[in-house]
Order: sequence, then structure tokens, then C-alpha cells
Amino acid sequence: MAGVPTALKTTVTELPESRVRVQVEVPPGEVEGRVEQRARKLGRELKLPGFRKGKVPAPLVLQRVGREAVLEEAVRDTLSSWYSDAIETAGIVPVGDPKVDLGDLPPQGQALEFSIEIGVLPKAELGSYEGLEVPRRDPAAAEELISAQIEEMRERLARLETVEREAAEGDFVVVDYVGYLPSEDASSGDPAEPFEGGEGRDQLIELGSGNLIPGFEEGLLGAGAGETRTIELSFPADYGAEHLAGRDASFEIAVKEVKEKHLPEVDEDFAIDAGFDNVAELRADIESRLLEAEEQKIEDEFREAALDAAVAQATVPITPALVEARAKEMWERMLHSLSHNGISREAYLQITGREESAILAEMQPDAEQALRREAVVTAIVAAEAISPSDEEVLVAIGPTAEREGVEAEKLLEDLRRAGRLEDVREDLAARKAVELVAERAQPISVEQAAAREQLWTPEQEQAEKPGEAAAEPAGLWTPDR
Repeated sequence: MAGVPTALKTTVTELPESRVRVQVEVPPGEVEGRVEQRARKLGRELKLPGFRKGKVPAPLVLQRVGREAVLEEAVRDTLSSWYSDAIETAGIVPVGDPKVDLGDLPPQGQALEFSIEIGVLPKAELGSYEGLEVPRRDPAAAEELISAQIEEMRERLARLETVEREAAEGDFVVVDYVGYLPSEDASSGDPAEPFEGGEGRDQLIELGSGNLIPGFEEGLLGAGAGETRTIELSFPADYGAEHLAGRDASFEIAVKEVKEKHLPEVDEDFAIDAGFDNVAELRADIESRLLEAEEQKIEDEFREAALDAAVAQATVPITPALVEARAKEMWERMLHSLSHNGISREAYLQITGREESAILAEMQPDAEQALRREAVVTAIVAAEAISPSDEEVLVAIGPTAEREGVEAEKLLEDLRRAGRLEDVREDLAARKAVELVAERAQPISVEQAAAREQLWTPEQEQAEKPGEAAAEPAGLWTPDR
């Protein structure tokens, strides 16, 4: 069944520097099943005398093409799936790219063997992860944030009124325009020609917004209704339309109206328009929403800080090779995300003006901390025997089921059939481990944490003696540790 791991046999051998070798044996029945499946697919493509197209039986395909050739194609098609199943069966968390060694292809009726050598998540030796003192800041909705929200509302409710004066920065103008490109042969004397997409009618433009190509908005400052201006400018070298990028152009612009933006006063009418009885009620609602968002942010920060405090107490054998591999994984995930917005690797590097090696080097500290966190969480899951039940999984997948318009029980069963339920259970176990550390942590104020760093201790006095190193404070997490 699709999605269900194949019953492979695996043997794991630990290697130095957090690497393992996984010896994999694919049962003969699985190999022959894949060979027959591939032969049937080829039979749908072959044309042989006496058989209708797509009706060549698998035994005849094997006879004509040769079992070894069909086996090679079957292995090539299935190896990535066998690799994933082997990693899951072996119970390891891979880090980085694998080195796969495929031996000789087996004769009929025998198992296929191959080996995988890969970095794995190191095993953490836990220190204390209960009762850790972790700074936690108090929620506060700053007055400037409330004011900023009100200003955004004023902008949304602003009115544009036509004025009889010259346009200034911050005004809006209504214009018609036509853009022209000079002849590509400068010596020909041919007149400039309008270009495709370079014409607009009744366009509303905000002066000073920076939304248009450099020089366009600036060229309209001081213009009045009924005035026509010609603006000479150049398209940026990285302009989206390649046929215009870096080229000189001229725009003939007819100004039809100048409009001034009027922001509403923050008064009772403003509050009523926003759905409240008065300004005080409006401000109270904004403050409440800001505090709710701030409290969630603080909770997330505290959980992460509590985990990092546990990480600081643990011993995790991280190697440079693992850090480099995890940084590369992070980079590839970032590129995959960018690709959804149409941004390729080459485009991103060009936009940022950076080398890939520099980006990978910059990612390494985060990659190392990510490995340490993951290793510590895995160790805590094992130490606390955290194993989420189906009922807990149902609660966790509830929001996803609601978004997809299905019952949580059906989604659970779909995950089980697809062989993905264990992944969901592991993710939930990791979240429960982090929550456990945060629940058992001792919150202290940020000021208290900073003050404790400055407290005198006998160890500090001892460390201040000539030739002796300073003793590091014990048991207290700080952001820079």
C-alpha cells in the first residue's frame, strides 16, 4: 500500500563523529514485485507483433528486454523510497546528505542489499532541565503601538479632496501618461516610439510613496491641474521587464487633478466609524488586542528560553561536519520556500549580492543551536517516556482537520494509512517535551536575571586571583550563554 513502509531488514553500525552505517536488505518478494511492476509499465509502452499496444504481458517484456535491464530500472525508480523506509526502520534522525553504496544486483529470488552512511542527530547527555531559572518579561502595550494602530486606522479612513494648487509631496495626482523609448539605433534619427505597457489613463499616483521608478514621482512635484510635463528617466538595471531594464525612457504626462489627503480627527465620530462608542473604548480594544498578541509572543519566547536553558545544562557532541550539513539543509529549505514566490537560487544571490558560501557560514551558529535543541528534546522525550496517545493526536490535528473540512478521526485514519502517523506523534512528543521544560521552569524578571549576573560570589573572588580563570555562574540561563 502506498505510504506504508516496506518490511526491510536493517542493521545499524555506529561510526565516529555522529555517523552511522545502515546495512539494508530488501526482501526477495519486494524486489520481484518491483520488477514485475516495472515490466508491466514497460509493457504498456512496447509495440510487439501480435499484441495490441499497451497489452504486452510482463513475462514477455522480461524475456525481450532482459530481467537485469528491468531490474536496474526498478531499483532506480524505487531506491529513494527504500532509503526513506530504511531510515524509518532503523529509527535514526539523519543529518546531511547520505552516501549510498549499492552492491551488485541480485539474481532472481534473492534479496537486494545496499548500505547507507550518513550523519545522525547526536545523543545528548542531559543535565538539569527542571526548575531552571528563566527570565520572562511582563506584557505591556506601549503607548506608541496604540497610537500607531490608530494612525493606521486614520490612513484607511482618509479622504482625498481636489485642490486648486501645485502638487506637493504627500499629495495625490490623477494623470494620463505615455512612455517612449528612443530608437535602438542612435544614429538613425528615428523618433522615439511608445512601448508596450507604457500607457496609463486616469492613474492615481501618491507623490513621495516611492512606488514608481525613480524620477517619475519627483518629476510631478510642483505640477498643477491642466499642465503637461515630459520627464526623462532611466529604468533600474534590475527592473522586472527585461526589455526595459537599464534603458532610458521619456514620459509625457498630463496632470488632470491634484488631490490632498485629509486624515480624520480622533474624536467620537472617528470611534463610531470604527465600531465603538467613544475613543476610550476604541483605545481599550486596541490595547487588549495588543496585550493578547504580546502575551503569546512572551509565552513563545519563554518556551524557547527554557529549552535553551536546558540545552546549556546538557552535553551534546556536535561536530563541524554536522553543523555544515544542517546549515545546508536550512539553506535548501529556505530556497524551496523562496521558489514558491518565483525566486530562484541565482536570483536570490543576485538580489542580495552575496556568495552562497557566506550565507552558509552565517547560518552555522543557528544550525548548531538547532541541532543541540533537537538532541536535547529527543533525550527528554526518552527520559520522560513521552508517547502521545491517539486522543492527544486527535486534539493536536483538530485545527488542521477543521481547515481541510474533514473530521479529525478521518484525518487520523488517513495519516495512519499513509504511514505518517508516527511522524505526527513524534512532532507532538517534541512539543510536549518543550512544554514540560517550560512548565517546570522558574520564571524570573529580566531585571532580576541581569542583577544576579552582577552579584558577588566567593567563586568570583577566587577567580579574580592572578593566574586563575573566572568561574561561570552556575544554574542561571542568560540570553548570551
